[in-house]
Amino acid sequence: MLELKFTCQCLCARISDLCIILSMKAEITLFDGNIVVYKFVQDLHIFVTAGDDENELIITTVLLGFFDAVGLLLRNEVDKRTALENLDLIFLCLDEIVDGGMVLETDASVIAGKVATRGLEGAGSLSEQTISQALATAREHLARSLLN
Repeated sequence: MLELKFTCQCLCARISDLCIILSMKAEITLFDGNIVVYKFVQDLHIFVTAGDDENELIITTVLLGFFDAVGLLLRNEVDKRTALENLDLIFLCLDEIVDGGMVLETDASVIAGKVATRGLEGAGSLSEQTISQALATAREHLARSLLN
C-alpha cells in the first residue's frame, strides 16, 4: 500500500513539472476568433496565429520549432537587434516551416540546416542584394520548388 502511494505522488509531481515546463515555453490565448501562441524573449516578441479550428499543439510546435531554429542560427543570441540584423535568415526559417498555410517542417535542426544550406548557395545575404537580384533569386527558388 505504501508503494502505491509513493508511485501516485511521483506521478502527480511529474505531471505538475510537465505543466510548469510547458507553460514556460509558450503561451496560448484566443483573440478575436483566432488562436494566438506567443513567446517573449528579452525584447523580442514572437507570435503565431491560426484560425480557431486549428490544433493548438501543432501551432505551439511551429512556434517552438521556429524559435529553436532561429536560436541555432543566431547562436542563442536571440534579441531584437540580432534579429533585425539577420532578418533574411529569419524569413528563410519561416519559408522552410510554412508554405501556403501548410506546415512543412517543425524540427529546429532540420530547419536551421536547410536555411544554412540555402545561405551558402546564394551569392551573399539577401540584405546585400539589389532588388533585381533578389527578384531573380526568388524566381529561381520558385521555379526550383515547382519542379520538385
